[in-house]
Amino acid sequence: MRVGILDVLTTPAQSWGEAFYDWLLMKQYACITPQAISVWCRQLGHQTFYATYYGVGDPGKKLPKDLDILFISTATQASPLACALSRLYRRNSTLTVIGGAHARSYPRDCLRFFDLVVMECDKALISDILQRRFDPGSIISAAKPFEEVPSVEERMPEIRASSFLRGKRPFFATTVPLLASMGCPYACNFCVDWNNPYRMLALDRLAEDLRFLARSLPSVRIAYHDPNFAVKFDQVLDVMELLPPESRNPYIMESSLSNLRGSRVRRLRETNCVTVAPGIESWSDYSNKAGVGRSSGLEKVERVVEHCELLYENVPYIQANFIFGLDVDEGDEPVELTKEFMSRTPFVWPVVNIPHPFGATPLHQQYIEEGRILTSMPFLFYYSPYTVTTIKHYDPVTYYGKLIDIFSHYTSNSMLRRRLRISSHPLFRLVHVLRTMVKKQRKRAFMRLREMLVSDRQFLSFHEGRSKVLPEFYHREYERVLGPYAPLMSRADRMPELGGSAVSPDHPAGAGAGDGMVQQEQLAMATDQV
Repeated sequence: MRVGILDVLTTPAQSWGEAFYDWLLMKQYACITPQAISVWCRQLGHQTFYATYYGVGDPGKKLPKDLDILFISTATQASPLACALSRLYRRNSTLTVIGGAHARSYPRDCLRFFDLVVMECDKALISDILQRRFDPGSIISAAKPFEEVPSVEERMPEIRASSFLRGKRPFFATTVPLLASMGCPYACNFCVDWNNPYRMLALDRLAEDLRFLARSLPSVRIAYHDPNFAVKFDQVLDVMELLPPESRNPYIMESSLSNLRGSRVRRLRETNCVTVAPGIESWSDYSNKAGVGRSSGLEKVERVVEHCELLYENVPYIQANFIFGLDVDEGDEPVELTKEFMSRTPFVWPVVNIPHPFGATPLHQQYIEEGRILTSMPFLFYYSPYTVTTIKHYDPVTYYGKLIDIFSHYTSNSMLRRRLRISSHPLFRLVHVLRTMVKKQRKRAFMRLREMLVSDRQFLSFHEGRSKVLPEFYHREYERVLGPYAPLMSRADRMPELGGSAVSPDHPAGAGAGDGMVQQEQLAMATDQV
């Protein structure tokens, strides 16, 4: 059969600057699971077409029109585009299948637009799909997430298509996705991996992949898509150190600060780690991940600053992830503490996220029970600069005002100059400039939304949760972003189906391959754009 696999990473770029950012960085964050499915389909004897959509070009032209089966992976923000593409292919009698972060969060909504919804998959399940063993309209799952990932050598056709320059050769931004583990030992209520137990993958496969990369793609960066890298730190780093120092590819990863202590920090430098993205989240909560015990407030800031300084002595690029607007945030303190941290650590790029309670997480369940989700808000807006909930301790106008304050602080020209003086690597200097530009655009979006909240009573009523009527502003934005694909999604289609995503202790919410990290906007560098 003719089988297509499309990894929808984001929505169409809306400016030249955003398009350049997407071309340079977003395309490098193709997920491993779609690549694995492509390999399995090829191994099962089918003619396979694989592509990623990273915000540039026409997504409808990424794959042939005459496919027998189309697999699509997407995060929630880009799901309306994925649904529109599914509609196009179903007109040609193509069987369409959705998986990835959005499918696991909102399976019932996905059934409105796709024939099959996959929660977890492995090669056997993909084989059953190809043999048409499931009735259209089914939600299906493997017994557990796959634990044997196709090797880098097996995924090379997909890596060339997703990460190389014109699919032919690597260039300075090329990044190869890799996995050393799945799941996470923590149970953060906002994370899609909250009940996905940590498990290390086969170390001999990791060693094989690292040897292949050192031999075939020397100096090309590796991006570990582990939800929490190297929880079993010494065992994973021991494998990396089997290669001679001059043969070790640079790598980026996301990890809890609690994993990065003592001699481990020095080993990051020795194994050629170039980017670390720890999740700090809040100055009042999640302190176990930051490794500061019960510390909070200014004491937590002091200890995290000290830890980041030690990291920066060994790793050239650090990203810290925050969430502002959690129920523990109140008054000016979280804003001032975040600004204090930013001022003292210009070598750390901060990502400040708005809390979006994705389905199948405890945070989603809590917000549903409390009636705090704006149930008419389309999934297209489940990302910053938009809010899809009511914030517990801030009214909408105040909340956006504080976001503007935070973003004004860390996107200032003086802060950019400090970052450029500190950073010596040309690529990281370019990334600082691009990210500052993107975040200044984000700040302008905050300002526009705040002005509308002040001047438009209906808009304010919607964001306060008093009205369920979606403001026309969001319909216009929806149509602008989807462009020629917007007519495929009626106004009724845009309203989300939030049912069927409640937390179940028997259902593993997370998938391996890092898809969950994209959903929660924490993967190093990639998620800053979304």
